[in-house]
Amino acid sequence: MQQTTDRPLRLALVSYRSKPHCGGQGIYLRHLSRELAALGHHVEVFSGQPYPELEPGPLLRALPSLDLYREPDPFRIPRPSEFSDWIDALEFAVMCTGSFPEPFTFSLRARRALLPRLGDFDLVHDNQVLGYGLLAVARAGLPLVTSIHHPISVDRRIELAEARGVARLSKRRWYSFVRMQARVARRCGRILTSSRSARADICRDFRVAEGNVRVIPLGVDTRVFHLRPAPRVPGRLVAVASADSPIKGVGTLLRAVAKLGTERDVQLIVVGRPSPGGPTERLVSDLALGDRVRFVHGISDDALADLTAGAEVAVVPSLYEGFSLPAVEHMACRTPLIVTRTGALPEVTGDAAVLVQPGEPEELSAALRDLLDSPRRRAQLGEAAWRRVQERYAWPAVARATVAEYQSAIAAAGSARPVPPPGTAPG
Repeated sequence: MQQTTDRPLRLALVSYRSKPHCGGQGIYLRHLSRELAALGHHVEVFSGQPYPELEPGPLLRALPSLDLYREPDPFRIPRPSEFSDWIDALEFAVMCTGSFPEPFTFSLRARRALLPRLGDFDLVHDNQVLGYGLLAVARAGLPLVTSIHHPISVDRRIELAEARGVARLSKRRWYSFVRMQARVARRCGRILTSSRSARADICRDFRVAEGNVRVIPLGVDTRVFHLRPAPRVPGRLVAVASADSPIKGVGTLLRAVAKLGTERDVQLIVVGRPSPGGPTERLVSDLALGDRVRFVHGISDDALADLTAGAEVAVVPSLYEGFSLPAVEHMACRTPLIVTRTGALPEVTGDAAVLVQPGEPEELSAALRDLLDSPRRRAQLGEAAWRRVQERYAWPAVARATVAEYQSAIAAAGSARPVPPPGTAPG
């Protein structure tokens, strides 16, 4: 039997981008690192831009890139003075070919930062980078655990199905990094994911052995996401989604709201940022939604929780989700929830949400109408959601389960090393 230990661990968490308030990777990193530190472990977070907003405890080690996709100037051309080394030059050159270089080039920067510090850490936790450079760290003797929230191959498949002509060729080139991620997934050892559905997708698309993938659900910060004393705003709907990403189903939601808006007063707030003149803005105009739809972005967790708790209904209209942190955040606020019957959403929400088919605006519109017309049903869903959150989705429990996987991985690698006393920084 493998022997584990309860002693503090020295952990390096790596993430090529860590948006602090949207996108699951940055939120996962912030909460997990906080809870790991609260358990007494030494945690250093290695991240490229956008950097996470860490809470007290973990340390941030910035690994700056050229940040070629930053808002409001994605695909920018950097000044010559911004190039500091050959990795920067490679990153820019690959971008110019139409591919997405960040996972690979970040893994090279992480390798460069970690290899001189092999004695400072007991384990590296890769937050869905899946770049070749991290395999070099594992070969050097540090146990590697990798989180795959869902395989990006699913995004690739959905976007290619919607693209036509030259756009289809462009999407193929953009998603060429997925081949690297699949190869790394088969060689990186232990993988963590957040649902049985995501595990099945990882095993199928990346051809990973099922025994290498462990399921640990994600958590929600109930200090922030909870019921508010203020009454909900009549007719308010809320959704959290990358506004222009086809996989998030915003187009379906907009069409459903347009139909619903012909018979009643509703307002949709989408926490996401559509690109100027992009497909989402064009659809809003085509549907003449006008003041019925508002997009917000860059808001704090408190502001997001206020929006969610103030809505009569929340919607996750995605064509696929490997877990969906927004769904659990809505549930923690006891906000009645409609989700699509796809990916992990039925598994995550259980009996605490109304399920509809993805990509079906007529069915979604009918579900919204029925829920808005039934205060009793909304109350039942809110209470069921709160109970489910309390039973399943708490970050301290996520951290403890993750540490158990760390300890098992260290024991399996036979590479546990003496650890300094708590509060002692690695040398």
